[in-house]
Amino acid sequence: MKTVCFGEILLRLSPENHKRFLQAENFEAFYGGAEANVAVSLANFGADASFVTKLPAHEIGQAAVNCLRRFGVDTDNIVRGGDRVGIYFCEKGASQRASKIIYDRAHTSIVGAEESDFDWDKIFDGANWFHFTGITPALGENLEKICLTACKKAKERGLTVSCDLNYRKKLWTIERAGKAMEKLLPFVDVGMIGIEDARDMFGIRSGDAAAGFTHEDYVRVARQLTERFGFRCVASTMRAGTNASDNDWAAMLFDGKKGYFSKTYSMRIVDRVGGGDSFCAGLIYALSEGFDAQRAVEFATAASCLKHTVEGDYNLVSVEEVESLVAGNGGGRVQR
Repeated sequence: MKTVCFGEILLRLSPENHKRFLQAENFEAFYGGAEANVAVSLANFGADASFVTKLPAHEIGQAAVNCLRRFGVDTDNIVRGGDRVGIYFCEKGASQRASKIIYDRAHTSIVGAEESDFDWDKIFDGANWFHFTGITPALGENLEKICLTACKKAKERGLTVSCDLNYRKKLWTIERAGKAMEKLLPFVDVGMIGIEDARDMFGIRSGDAAAGFTHEDYVRVARQLTERFGFRCVASTMRAGTNASDNDWAAMLFDGKKGYFSKTYSMRIVDRVGGGDSFCAGLIYALSEGFDAQRAVEFATAASCLKHTVEGDYNLVSVEEVESLVAGNGGGRVQR
C-alpha cells in the first residue's frame, strides 16, 4: 500500500519551555506541515509513504528533505526550485493561555509552483492512495489548479483520495475556501471534516456549539456531507476542554450508513500541533489495512491521542503503541 501526500513542508520555530514570543532568546527548530505530518506518521507505521512538494535547492530546502528521509518517507518526487522554505512560529499555550501561530510563508517555493512541475502519472505510479488538505489550495489559485489536476489524475488511476478540510482563517477567507473546496471535494472518497467547518463553509448545520454537539449532530452533518459530495466515508474529531493543557479527545467515522464513535481520552497535552494530521494518518492506515469502521476510528483516535504527548509536528509512535492504547493500556507505566 503506497500513499502519496501533497502539500508544503515548513520550518517550525518555537520558543523553549512554553515561553512567549516576547521572551524568546532561543527557538527550537522542527520541520512539519499537514501533509508531511501524515506521510511521516504513515512511514512510522511501516507503510509506504511518499511526499510531494516544491523546495529550494539550497541547504535549508535540503534539510527539510533530509528530515523526511530520516523517517523513511520517499522524497523522490520532490521538485526543486524557488528560493524560500515556508516558516511558521509556534508559541505553545498552557493552562488558560492558548497556543499562537504566526506564518511567514509568502513567496515560498511551492507558492510559485506551476502545473508543469508535477508529473502525476509518474508520481502516482504504484500508488493506491492520495492525500491532501485544504491548506494547500489556500496558498494560491495555482495550487487550487494543481490540486484539482492531481485529484482528477488520481481518480483516473483508481486511487482512493482523502482530504482533511483543515480550514485556516489566516490563509484565506471562508468564501474563497468554500468555492475552492466545492470543486475539489467531489473527487474525494474519505473526507476529514470538522462539524464547525461544515457549518461555516457549506452551511450544513446540526446542533448548537454553545450547548455542545451530540453524537446525533455529528451523524446528521456527516450524512449531509456524504449526500452532497459523494464521500465513501466521513470522519470528524471531537475535542473538548476547559484549557490549553487538558483536553478530552474522541472521533466519529460515518461509513455512509452509520456513525461509529471512539472512546474518549482525557489528555495532558505536550504539543497539540499535528493532532489532526495524526488522526488522518491513523485513519488512512486503518482503512488501508482493511479495519472495520469501529476498529478504524478507535485506531485513528488513539494514534492522535498519543501524538499530543510528542514534541514537534510528527507523530513518532508505532502501530504496537497505538494498539496497546486501544486495548486500554494508557496508564503510563514504564515499559521494561
